[in-house]
Amino acid sequence: MPPMRSALAASLVLLATAAHAQVAGPNDSPDTEPPKGPPVSATVAVCPSALPSLHSPLAFMPGENLEFDLDAMGAQAGKMTMKTQRLDKGVLPVQIDVQTNSFFSKVRRVKGSAVSYLHPRTLRPSRYTEEATENEVHRKVDVAFGTKDRSVKVDYTIGGRSGRYNYTYDKDGLDVAGAIYLMRQLPMKEGLPVCFDVYGIRKMWRMTGVVEKREHVSLPIGEFEAWYLKGIAVRTDRPAMQREVHVWISDDARRLPLVAVGTVDVGAVRATLTAYSRPGDKKQRAQTGKEELKW
Repeated sequence: MPPMRSALAASLVLLATAAHAQVAGPNDSPDTEPPKGPPVSATVAVCPSALPSLHSPLAFMPGENLEFDLDAMGAQAGKMTMKTQRLDKGVLPVQIDVQTNSFFSKVRRVKGSAVSYLHPRTLRPSRYTEEATENEVHRKVDVAFGTKDRSVKVDYTIGGRSGRYNYTYDKDGLDVAGAIYLMRQLPMKEGLPVCFDVYGIRKMWRMTGVVEKREHVSLPIGEFEAWYLKGIAVRTDRPAMQREVHVWISDDARRLPLVAVGTVDVGAVRATLTAYSRPGDKKQRAQTGKEELKW
């Protein structure tokens, strides 16, 4: 079974971006040396346009807490939480925490946290950080996004080894954690195209997808009408590395990320919402006996 990655790392990054990031096979490991020259190969499709204007008001607020079960190839692997923090110095931090369960820890012990620092109106990131321990190895990443030159500067430390990657993005540059929140604000409609560049696992990926349809979703946490999005994430410096992504977002004022499924070489990884709460509201949790979404 492939190792789990710290806090969300690559692919759509729609919530499913999150799902793939949690589990990556050996072929997904970052290269030892950064790619030379332009980060985007000519074989990677160019985004035809920037992301559409976001829906307002925001579907989430400071204090919102989301909890997910993580499954790898059909076996429960751990838990993930996503929490919106208070506005701080003009940015809106969202924090993601991941920890493997006792069963999966026999294969790989992971405890990690990631924070995306978002503009409170555009939901574009100015900074993204990850810190995690995988077995006995400590990993730390600090990513800075430059809006003027569309730069992405990645400083990382793995064990006692440090390094830096320098990338650029095309029209929109996101990180795997913040992208989930931006997706919640899209003006959903059938056939809406989605395309952006996203940082994950010390690499940049181009995500292209579409809002397929609106459908009913039955989960242990409740019944929902939801928008189903499907996409492909392509590593910009290695286009042959591609990952399929599926995500369901509730079609209501909360725009909850319900389920995300990402594929890796040996199977699928899934994140499923099991609980959510907001300040002043009663916490909603999954109930037993409910049918889960089939995928």
